[in-house]
Amino acid sequence: MDLGLKGKHALVTGGSKGIGKAIAKELAREGVDVVIVSRTMSD
Repeated sequence: MDLGLKGKHALVTGGSKGIGKAIAKELAREGVDVVIVSRTMSD
């Protein structure tokens, strides 16, 4: 799927598991520079 986001930046909160993780992965596949935030370092 081409969403036209290549080269963009995204901040995904709650991205260590579940839907946040899935969104972060899909954005990365689209060529987005992704920053993932979670509540703890171990996640």
